[in-house]
Amino acid sequence: MNSSPVLMSSRTLILASLFVAVIAIAIFIFISRRKSQSKRNLLLLIGPSDSGKTSIFSSLVYGHAVPTNTSMQVNSSFLNIQGKRDPIQIVDIPGHPRLRDQFKDSLSSAKALAFVVDAHTASRNAAVVAEHLHSVLDAIMAIPPSQPLPTLIIIAHKCDLIKASSLSADTSALAVTRVQTILERELERRRSSQSGGMGVEALGDDSNNEKSNIGGLDCSGPGGMFKFENWEGGEVVFLGTSVQGSQSEKSVKGSTAPLMDWIEENM
Repeated sequence: MNSSPVLMSSRTLILASLFVAVIAIAIFIFISRRKSQSKRNLLLLIGPSDSGKTSIFSSLVYGHAVPTNTSMQVNSSFLNIQGKRDPIQIVDIPGHPRLRDQFKDSLSSAKALAFVVDAHTASRNAAVVAEHLHSVLDAIMAIPPSQPLPTLIIIAHKCDLIKASSLSADTSALAVTRVQTILERELERRRSSQSGGMGVEALGDDSNNEKSNIGGLDCSGPGGMFKFENWEGGEVVFLGTSVQGSQSEKSVKGSTAPLMDWIEENM
């Protein structure tokens, strides 16, 4: 009879200890997750084949562009920036349709995704480029709300090949405007097709007759039309870069400085 209060006291003590342990573990997991998220220092270079991803990778990592072929494997290296304790990891994902989705394996660790577009051929390849970007937008919007969204950088590359209307025109700004306009038009076409109950063709692989119903094109702006500034998947930054082509004597040596500046400031 006298042991009952002691038994109750022991059970209360055990339950209290378990409660404290659970709270401590939850706090530890929360702090660890916050630290790991705050230290994300991965930049993924993605985009269609022949857009110039590997040249940009080489320029960032080695300080100069080298002649490249279409990549069929992932390139990865670290970029040390003065004043930053931790190096930045740069990963170049192949643009081949069978390999390009490899970026999803590292998406949760990425601080930014740089989607590279050949500004010189963007109009001719608009449908294929938009189909690739659409899958990227869908993957970003599928990230759980508990995780921070990476910044999407859309790079209008090969600005040096754009013909300006005058000698004083800014070819970089011209290339960015061209790429943004083309992509918004094509992504709106895909959004409209889906909202009308129709799939959109997957142009980037061998199954051209298959239809895709992936999402990722939600916008909060008036009219519902797709605009990057109204996209609900997070921040989108446009940059113009150029790297001297190895076989183009007429191209003016450009720069990946805008991308490097963004990395130094934001990563």
